[in-house]
Amino acid sequence: MEGNQDKKTNNDGGTPVYVKYIGLAFQLFGIIAAGTYLGYWLDQRSGIKFPVWILVCCFVSVFVAFYQLWMQIKQDK
Repeated sequence: MEGNQDKKTNNDGGTPVYVKYIGLAFQLFGIIAAGTYLGYWLDQRSGIKFPVWILVCCFVSVFVAFYQLWMQIKQDK
């Protein structure tokens, strides 16, 4: 049973799998927070009453975060 690897650890043998996904969650949160803040900053600079930049940057950052999540899951298979 040498080829049977425990699914709760990575290939390196000691690190639990959930540690990698906790780090990925913080990355996704950071991307979305940075995009939202960028949109807020652009809205403050532009002076437009409707928050168009915060909406655009928020949606783009969510798309980028989900793309990164998709690529990470695809790489793990």
